[in-house]
Amino acid sequence: MPPEKKAFALRLDPALFNAVARLASADLRSVNAEIEFLLREALKTRGVKVEAVKDAGDQDR
Repeated sequence: MPPEKKAFALRLDPALFNAVARLASADLRSVNAEIEFLLREALKTRGVKVEAVKDAGDQDR
């Protein structure tokens, strides 16, 4: 059984949310999965290593 994901509220500017929602739709991801993908991508770009257990919802498309 995969570990629980941390849940928290995130307040975004509506224009930023809409841009993320468009990306998510184009990538066939939920908005939540797209935000997680973008955060991981940004951390990787900055050289921050994140160790995480992969599950079916974490696949890059």
